[in-house]
Amino acid sequence: MELRQLRYFVRVVELGSMSRAALDLDLVQSALSQQVSRLEGELCTRLLQRSSKGVVPTEAGLAFFREAQLTLRHAAQAVRAAQQSRLSGSVTVGLASTTAAVLGVPLMRAMRERYPDVRLHLVESMSGHLTGMLNARQLDLAVLFDTGAARRWSVMPLLQEKLYLMRPLAAGEAAASGTPAPVGMAQLKDVPLILPTFAHGLRNALDAAFARAGIKPDLIAEVDSLTMLMDAVCAGLGCTVQPWAALERVHDAARRLHWAEIADAQARRSNALCSLSDDELSPAALATRVVLADCARQLVRSGAWKGTQLAHHDL
Repeated sequence: MELRQLRYFVRVVELGSMSRAALDLDLVQSALSQQVSRLEGELCTRLLQRSSKGVVPTEAGLAFFREAQLTLRHAAQAVRAAQQSRLSGSVTVGLASTTAAVLGVPLMRAMRERYPDVRLHLVESMSGHLTGMLNARQLDLAVLFDTGAARRWSVMPLLQEKLYLMRPLAAGEAAASGTPAPVGMAQLKDVPLILPTFAHGLRNALDAAFARAGIKPDLIAEVDSLTMLMDAVCAGLGCTVQPWAALERVHDAARRLHWAEIADAQARRSNALCSLSDDELSPAALATRVVLADCARQLVRSGAWKGTQLAHHDL
């Protein structure tokens, strides 16, 4: 099996057509078809289902396609590493919006300082979407809140975040001085709430907390954009429950919002650093994983990431 066969196969699947792939690869179609057939012969299985409309991968072909993508990516990184004396390559990291608000820039700075030749690609999205991207090997690393969907992941418990009830300040209301009194989950029974949907790990944690408290939340809207959600709260449309990091997305939050810690000990959001298995990660990705964990610990210990505590093994 040769790398060029993997490249040919991946391009055929991506374009869904043998003729378009041949044109893209600057090959004669018969030569491309021969290489794919040879690959299927070596694997003793059918990889592509051919029809008059084009080609689609079989179940075996789809599994092989994902692994071939990963192999080609690592091969390209190996070439770059061989061409340079320092660690190099490309690493893709997924962060939820709240996490990115606190961790994104410090991670970029730390990577630039320690590994300037590593190209960092940050993806900000809903945690549920990040889970799917990690399972599809579109990410190397991600900070996630629900690891139940793990498939051969390497999972490192990172930290826990307290949750806060956040509401808009009424007209003429002064910003809170000192530490507001904590509130219990039961006190949220009649509070109009704006929350993310089930695609967010936060929503799953909140629903579990509501169930333990025996209450049904007064849910007036669901918003899957942190910026839009916080804008709605600042506009007086409702309240929300978020980790402290959400305040980083609000300009002049102290003058626009009031927040109080949720007192229930189980009303917390766990953060885990998840990645592909170690044998699937490039040297650059392994190094980035260490840097990300170091950044998170430093932010928590310095107090810059408020409302958090490190996972037990890091205390």
